Amino acid sequence: MARLQRRTLLKGTAAAALGASLAPETATAADARPERCTNPAGGDFPKVGGNLGNQNYSALRRVDRDNVRRLGGAWLNRIEGGITTGTNQSTAVAVDGVLYIESALGNVFAVDGRTGAAKWKYTQTHGTLTRRGVAVGDGKVFTHGRGSRLIALDQETGAVVWEKQITGYGNAEKVAVTHHDGMLLVGTHDGDRGAALALGAEDGEVLWHFWGAPGPGEFGNDTWEGDSWQTGGATPWMHPAVDPELGLVYWAFGNARGARSSQDGSERGGLNLFSSAIVALDLRTGAYRWHFQSIHHGIWDMDNTMAPVLADVRIRDRTRKIVIYGSKSGMYFILDRENGTAPLGVDEVPVPQEPRQKTWPTQPFPRQGAWTETRVVDQPLGTSVPGDPNRAVPNYVRGSLYDPHWDVPVLSIPGHGGGADWSHQSFSHRTGLVYTGFGYVAAAHSLTESSNGLRPPGEYQTGGIVAVDPSTNLVRWKKRMPYSLAHGNGILTTAGDLLLIGQPDGYLLALDAGNGRERWRFQTGAAISSSPISYEIDGEQYIAVYAGGTGIPYGNSAPRGDFLWAFKLGGKVPPAPVPVPPTVRRPVSGGPVEGAVVNNTVVLARTYDAATGEVGAVESTAVNAMAPTHLRVPVGTTVTFVNPADNAYVHGATQFFEGLFDVRLRPGESCTHTFTAAGEYFFNDCHSPRPTGKVEVYQDTA
Repeated sequence: MARLQRRTLLKGTAAAALGASLAPETATAADARPERCTNPAGGDFPKVGGNLGNQNYSALRRVDRDNVRRLGGAWLNRIEGGITTGTNQSTAVAVDGVLYIESALGNVFAVDGRTGAAKWKYTQTHGTLTRRGVAVGDGKVFTHGRGSRLIALDQETGAVVWEKQITGYGNAEKVAVTHHDGMLLVGTHDGDRGAALALGAEDGEVLWHFWGAPGPGEFGNDTWEGDSWQTGGATPWMHPAVDPELGLVYWAFGNARGARSSQDGSERGGLNLFSSAIVALDLRTGAYRWHFQSIHHGIWDMDNTMAPVLADVRIRDRTRKIVIYGSKSGMYFILDRENGTAPLGVDEVPVPQEPRQKTWPTQPFPRQGAWTETRVVDQPLGTSVPGDPNRAVPNYVRGSLYDPHWDVPVLSIPGHGGGADWSHQSFSHRTGLVYTGFGYVAAAHSLTESSNGLRPPGEYQTGGIVAVDPSTNLVRWKKRMPYSLAHGNGILTTAGDLLLIGQPDGYLLALDAGNGRERWRFQTGAAISSSPISYEIDGEQYIAVYAGGTGIPYGNSAPRGDFLWAFKLGGKVPPAPVPVPPTVRRPVSGGPVEGAVVNNTVVLARTYDAATGEVGAVESTAVNAMAPTHLRVPVGTTVTFVNPADNAYVHGATQFFEGLFDVRLRPGESCTHTFTAAGEYFFNDCHSPRPTGKVEVYQDTA
């Protein structure tokens, strides 16, 4: 397709709505020299992201790629006494030799960075909640409580200093809090509409707010059809970046939602600002400065919400202050953080249209392209398994990024749970590269799917790590990994030329930041869905990580825990026992049923009630319309697949990816297959790929 240069396409009022737009005002400099957002973390790791630019980089270099094999456990603290459940997404911060971390229960702990001993604990009084990190400043530790409460704790004792409920701006519970110069920057999430907030650190009073879906009279409101802005979503659900020298704060806003689903754009015509956009705001007033929208009128939940990364790099022989933006879509937009322009170029590319969805005619792409695949591939059944990481599950309509949908599921990649999603990214001062973990999690979108889309049962959910040069926006190296690294699997880079990242199987890895080669690994005991950090006490460099685990994308198969680890050279604490690793393939809907219970038979296009053993009476295309969805049989069993005579349509069973069978059955017909080897064998229906089943074949030792 033809690519339109963005500067040619965006003129006049169109430029004020599409992509990067700039308000006429300019930021006011502070009287005193402000903190530089690109100063790397050193002895402290004082905030989630390491510094105000979210670079997740440490200037410490005692642990390096040559001696990292000597890294061992310095101490371990099971902060909640050994729990093995819950959702853990919090990243630790380190200030003056003390680590501050939140647990799966939302409790806050202060832990001695040298010994691992707990100094104090704050216990939530409003119930359990998911947290992503505290802020520390002005002698306080700031966290959230349920009911959109902001809580300030005494940094030395953990005692409550003040508590403030924030109402009227959306849900404010999950997003990591950012502290700067007496101000708290607070994001909102998971709601019909949400705002970016600035609060006073002394009392929690709201200083200013900025809506992701503007109301009447606000800039951008006319990009929403009618009153659709009221349920427009566009929440800023990751923490921002701050440039005090420019007096700007940068927020990434989430996808448009709508009254029915984020996949339905039929009632919200327009660009839908500021969904899927990065917005620069005046740090002191919240006034709009500029924005760049990465997805126009999104219907895929591909919202590119990330903690923006700020860096100063040489582009075409000129040092540019840039912001690196982009996550789920698997591409980076390199923007001038002063004005939102794209020094390396962005093109508005025509994309396929669906008038009923009121799709926008173009979507922005960086001129250098994406850093991951953007179309699923049809690798033939019976070839290598698992095969290509962006391999399509059979029988789906195969699509590319931004292919539209209506009532038929269209399968595309990276998927709304793939790309870089909400993992923390890292910019290394040593290599000049930006790094992220990412996922291959293809998704099928249509108005038949609930929530944000269907991740097809049976697909392999893997991932990788990519290093991109932001001065060119080209990939320097890319490494495939066995797990998706898109959900909180943040990266730390260091002056010792190391890259550290945790996996959902509990291993913390250290790679050579220059080429991605593995140098060290350590078993922490639970899935890691947080970022490693580094800090220093009396000349000793420590690496720390919280291993607790979360349910995305591997559900309850991801091992859980409450392991707060610190490591140092020569550390003697041994690794934790290796937990059962996550199940990489997307599970079917429903628990196992022994073959003998159902006469080793699967009924196509019908649901199954495990409690009663009854097969549904109505033909169905539901995801669980295989009766049963999960059949367990010993090796050598012959399984019958039957299309009931009173079904109206031809149905089938396509086994993937081994390709053992691919049959089409008219109503009343049946077929059989004998399973001769242990394993798990997924299959779906040719009529609609949504119904998916699995035959689990085991070796009978009786």
